[in-house]
Amino acid sequence: MDDWTGGRAVVELLKTEGVRHIFGIVGSTFLDVLDRLYDDSSVEYINVRHEQAAAFMADGLARVTDRPGVCLVTSGPGATNLLTGVAAAYVAHSPVVVLVGGIALDHYQKDAFQEFDLISMFRPVTKQAILINKPERIPELVRGALRAAMTGRPGPVFVEIPRDVLSGKLPSVPALAPDAYRVTHAQPPHADAVREAARRLRQAERPLMIVGGGASRAGANELVVQLSDRYGIPMITAYGRNDAVPNAHPLYLGPLGRAGAPEAAAACRRADVIVAVGSRLAQFTTQFDDRYIRPSAALIQIDIEARDIGRHYPVAVGLHADARETCQALLSALAQDGGPTPNPSWLKEAEALRAQRQARLAAEEQLAARPMKPQRVYAELRRALPPETIVALDAGAAPAYGYDRLSFARPRTFLTPLDLGGLGFAFPVALGAKLGRPDAPVVAIHGDGGYLMNAQELETAVRHGIDVVTIVMNNNCWGSEKAYQKHFYGGRYIGCDIGNPRYDQLARLFGAAGYYVEHPDQVGDAVKKALSENAPAVIEIPIDPDEFPTPVAAIRRD
Repeated sequence: MDDWTGGRAVVELLKTEGVRHIFGIVGSTFLDVLDRLYDDSSVEYINVRHEQAAAFMADGLARVTDRPGVCLVTSGPGATNLLTGVAAAYVAHSPVVVLVGGIALDHYQKDAFQEFDLISMFRPVTKQAILINKPERIPELVRGALRAAMTGRPGPVFVEIPRDVLSGKLPSVPALAPDAYRVTHAQPPHADAVREAARRLRQAERPLMIVGGGASRAGANELVVQLSDRYGIPMITAYGRNDAVPNAHPLYLGPLGRAGAPEAAAACRRADVIVAVGSRLAQFTTQFDDRYIRPSAALIQIDIEARDIGRHYPVAVGLHADARETCQALLSALAQDGGPTPNPSWLKEAEALRAQRQARLAAEEQLAARPMKPQRVYAELRRALPPETIVALDAGAAPAYGYDRLSFARPRTFLTPLDLGGLGFAFPVALGAKLGRPDAPVVAIHGDGGYLMNAQELETAVRHGIDVVTIVMNNNCWGSEKAYQKHFYGGRYIGCDIGNPRYDQLARLFGAAGYYVEHPDQVGDAVKKALSENAPAVIEIPIDPDEFPTPVAAIRRD
């Protein structure tokens, strides 16, 4: 057999996991990997303009496909520039594989050029961080990294491979399917826990489901809806997971938590049995107190990670298992005796809360102020966006209004920074999502501050033909921080006001399409036109500079 280089081995190992795109900036330490791609068109190297964007793009692709998103960068600043994007993947449980071409082995521990302890830097934001020091260990350790990234609760991994290891020789690597080196079957729940959960649901008068990202990752979305339909269980979604159930469903009451729907919060406070399906019940969903989840409520928590069951709230039943397997088991257990009978008064209460939310959102369609209120922008977007649209929402004040105002019909279509809260996230994440799901319309929603953090990736989008539409709501400030200074510091604004270029004109300079929208009745037309361009596009919308969401610390807990 012919010997392989370490670079060839890396490419072939990634291909077995369905990797078709690798994100990064070309660097001398990993040219043996790139040289292999010269003759292999099945994998494309997406050469970006900043490594942070490479990590965000890999995260976006992983979130919408459940395949590994891969970054490949050089040592030193090439790697350190990835950290924020990898942290985003960590809080989102995205299987992102970070590959770094390291300095030569004989230069380690000499304070050599671009030498840093990258393993220690990346360990807190990855499931695994390793150095490969021999070419012949590449198959074993890369497969181990893929196993860590893709099994249990997924997450990012970090692999540093010195340049001389990548250029070194090893015997050709036998092809192995993923199920030969990692678990591919879902973890079922314990039968006793299923029986107890079913018993609790039979006794419930006001049952409620909080549906999180674990439901989408496990493909449990339709089973969640079956539980809701058969047994009259209203549904709300965890923070940033609005796409976990069809929002048009008559028993969907809205998203819970920070910037969520007050109607969802009201239902949660009233519930006597809560089923958390694939949710950690983390801070932005629950605030870690009793404002939403009352101590009197019996909590049934389903999670693939045992560490998070009962971590923030005591559980009546903990099911350490895959969400799809557990929902199927619950449906079977409840069906054995006909299941619980839906409570008419609870269903009527849920219907009223849903109608209240719909009326509140409909009223915002009449907001006529200029510059536009962000609420009115979202009202227009609900009418204009196709149901299959993937939306990436940035951090910040203007995007925050979207959590309660966008509508989703399908899973894996809502991408947010979650507990990282990182600005500059949405545009590059949307680019990765578009590469992963090229047939779906993809829209990134930004404030003006966050967008400029990664706006240089417009050149990447144009060069690679990645047709993402970006909406920039411009209020010329850092809105979230200005909101805090308004509510708690008497409007003593420091460091919040900024200036901007015309983003539609900036887009055209990059070779993308650009639109400037000042009237509400122009929003839908601009969005539809931009989506039809078959080219990257930016829509700038000036919004009211004095309109801010209420900071979460100012929201009453009653």
